[in-house]
Amino acid sequence: MAVRVRLKIKRASGAKTVETSALVNSGFEAVKPQLVIPLRVAEELGIWPTSDAKEEDYGTAGGRRRFFVVHDALKVCVTTTELESQEVISDAVISDIEEEVLISDKLGGELAIAIEDLGEGLWRLKSDKRGKVRKSEEPSLWHQKA
Repeated sequence: MAVRVRLKIKRASGAKTVETSALVNSGFEAVKPQLVIPLRVAEELGIWPTSDAKEEDYGTAGGRRRFFVVHDALKVCVTTTELESQEVISDAVISDIEEEVLISDKLGGELAIAIEDLGEGLWRLKSDKRGKVRKSEEPSLWHQKA
């Protein structure tokens, strides 16, 4: 089982918000906080289409791929039944093939997500009391509109 957390994703320059689960992907290495978002999420947030998007090359499990990136476009926080984490500014990496939101290693670190048991889908926030463990969220899939 993977670790998925519930995120509140806001457009940095506006009021639009999306709540969704997101996969914590330690294999998604980035130099700064980045969030891969499916095209539908980008459209709901009002950041796609935009002239601010820059085409950039990424290495993926399926090989090299180009994505559109809007730098510092998002404010992201982890949300649970009892709290919201501090917001982190993140790049939006817009994908026309991905159906799930993916958290980069740097974003996961800045959100203070600590994986306790990857196989069981257990995690916590670094600020949680000792012994507090949270269960993975169910996947939220953002299929393209027909």
